[in-house]
Amino acid sequence: MNPLKLSRFYKNYKLLLFCLLGLVFSVQAQVQPAQQFGKLFEEVQLTAVFPDSKTFPDCIPLSPPEVIMQAYQQQRNQPGFNLKAFVLKHFQLPPDKSSTFKTDTAATIEQHIRQLWPVLTRQPEQQNSSLIPLPYPYVVPGVRFREIYYWDSYFTMLGLQESSDTALIRSMVDNFTYLIHTIGHIPNGNRSYYTSRSQPPFYGLMVQVLVQELGDKVILKYKPALQKEYDFWMNGANAVSPDKPAFRRVVRLPNGSILNRYWDDNPAPRPESFKEDVKLAHLSGRNPQEVYRHIRAAAESGWDFSSRWLSDSKSLQTIHTTDIIPVDLNALLYNLELTLADAAKMDGDRNTEREYKQKAKARKKALLKYCWSKNEKFFMDYDFVKGRNTPVKSLAAVFPLYFQMAKRKQAKAVAHKLEQDFLKPGGLVTTPNKTGEQWDAPNGWAPLQWMSIQALRNYGHTTLADTIINRWVNLNEQVYKRTGKLMEKYNVAELNLEAGGGEYPLQDGFGWTNGVLLKLLNAPVILKKAEKEKAGEAYK
Repeated sequence: MNPLKLSRFYKNYKLLLFCLLGLVFSVQAQVQPAQQFGKLFEEVQLTAVFPDSKTFPDCIPLSPPEVIMQAYQQQRNQPGFNLKAFVLKHFQLPPDKSSTFKTDTAATIEQHIRQLWPVLTRQPEQQNSSLIPLPYPYVVPGVRFREIYYWDSYFTMLGLQESSDTALIRSMVDNFTYLIHTIGHIPNGNRSYYTSRSQPPFYGLMVQVLVQELGDKVILKYKPALQKEYDFWMNGANAVSPDKPAFRRVVRLPNGSILNRYWDDNPAPRPESFKEDVKLAHLSGRNPQEVYRHIRAAAESGWDFSSRWLSDSKSLQTIHTTDIIPVDLNALLYNLELTLADAAKMDGDRNTEREYKQKAKARKKALLKYCWSKNEKFFMDYDFVKGRNTPVKSLAAVFPLYFQMAKRKQAKAVAHKLEQDFLKPGGLVTTPNKTGEQWDAPNGWAPLQWMSIQALRNYGHTTLADTIINRWVNLNEQVYKRTGKLMEKYNVAELNLEAGGGEYPLQDGFGWTNGVLLKLLNAPVILKKAEKEKAGEAYK
């Protein structure tokens, strides 16, 4: 057999074998920290044995959970019992595989990113912990984020594309395909405690990256997984009615249109933020399960947390995520519908192609009706419980432009609002609101810069797009020169200050920042120095 064909056969056989094993053993074979360690888990998390609540759920038990729990029950009430010492005796701390990496200060920022890819790449491994094993190598964001993350990975892939590492891109797409076939959807990340929720559905865009690299026919390989991913998000579409307008991630609007929301099936504190969630639910004075559901749904959005999800636009205690139809989610599902139409066309299935084109057309019509604010002249999330747009402007508004769903007048109005309310010295702020949450001002995030830049270019707003590029790249370069690091997020308003907010300290590494920056550094849109200064002056 031809060596290339043999290699492909082996890879496909390996994926099938992993899927079968996953179906046999399922993720239930992985450690479920909150369930299996019960009172021990609660005590460790609520007493903050570790400063970061994610540390303990990621620990590796050194004995079977029942053995550890038996020892805990026997020792916990004995004089001098030390909880932290007990944990360190019975658990291995999660390994930090990038801690030995030292920045070469002589390296350019592009060289630095290319040096980081192997540092952030993880090989398949079977680990007796909450980690769900994957069949192929993958790239993690970095530091506390030790596992693959769903929507992060798309932006990481953009950088891998610039690094000509198609093999690693394909491995990551195949890992997500494996998760779809074994779990039924792509979870937030490959941890057992993430499986009740997903993240923004970028799988279709990932497959499109492979199509760019390997040709149109590659889409046929991923057609079953694309369909299964879509079915996950649309589960319950036939069950909603005027009397019961919402079920899981599906919402029926008053005119009969179907759109989607974020959701999580498990209304409990997140294991990786257990103490924080319990405290928030208590302070809110609301039904704890209701609060936990909204928190987890916001985690599924990837924007955890933002004024987008807050009924008063200020306090996390007023979170109501599942009442909201998000602009970005529905734009992504529109793209998934069109991707399924393309796959059907490639397969010669004209009926299915027409079906998904019609679904996409209906979603576009509904999004333009419910998520376009005539008053704000901006795409806004829609509160289907209150029957009106939410008051928070955010960069989610660029997604309909990215997928070319918007009318030209709408795109022009969005561009004007971005320039007026979002553009800062370091790029675009996520929302204009200062709440102390990380997906609000003054923070800017690489994935949203990328989506905004491409969205603006789709409608000819190139001067603004180029200005965003140069301000963002310059900020990344300044921080790199000062610290030798690339960050998870940046303060785009005050360039001498770090980004902040959220539940954990600022992280570096960092997968999606690296990917977007490398893509922008290698794109022909990067301006020459004189053009940079001219573009910068236009928006001062």
